[in-house]
Amino acid sequence: MTVAAKKRKLTDEGGAVFDRELDDLPQELRWREWMGRIEVVLFASATPVRRDDLARVVGQGVSVEMLIEDVQGELTGRPYELVQTAGGWMFRTRTQFADAIKAAADLGDQALAFTEMEMGVLCAIAYHQPIDRAGLKNIFGKEVSRDLLARLRFKDLIARGPRAPRAGAPHTFVTTEAFLATFDLQSLRDLPELDLATDGANEQARTLQV
Repeated sequence: MTVAAKKRKLTDEGGAVFDRELDDLPQELRWREWMGRIEVVLFASATPVRRDDLARVVGQGVSVEMLIEDVQGELTGRPYELVQTAGGWMFRTRTQFADAIKAAADLGDQALAFTEMEMGVLCAIAYHQPIDRAGLKNIFGKEVSRDLLARLRFKDLIARGPRAPRAGAPHTFVTTEAFLATFDLQSLRDLPELDLATDGANEQARTLQV
């Protein structure tokens, strides 16, 4: 039984069929439909979407990368863009429009506003993960409050890591994929290099900008 015949049979029997191949469409219309599917999946997601997930909505053997390139090409001149980050792709507003977003009825995401100490702790975790509270104390010369760490966890920027090999086996902290997406990083290897001649905590706090 051909693919088309199987689709007709399932439809006649009331089955739900998601047609990825779109064999009944001309090639140009098929490509446009696949582009639309890629775009709408990305538009509906607040986090980066991985290639394997995007491949589920297009035909077998179709180049997801080529579809994304064509979508990106159509966004030229628009105030938003499609970027690759944190192992996937997502829509982002262009940086030159940041002030307009913040000026429009407080649409800027205040949940991602950081105090200086929060930013310093977040960067320390990024560069020294997995790290526990004792390790953070060694960096900052004082205790890092549980409330501060809880705020960073609430923002989904850090998560619990493996237990530290010290007395009591305390939990460590690591950064998340949301951290990578927030700071437009593909991986932790993209973190800026630290100037070891400067004060570590202060230098870490200056390396990342939201």
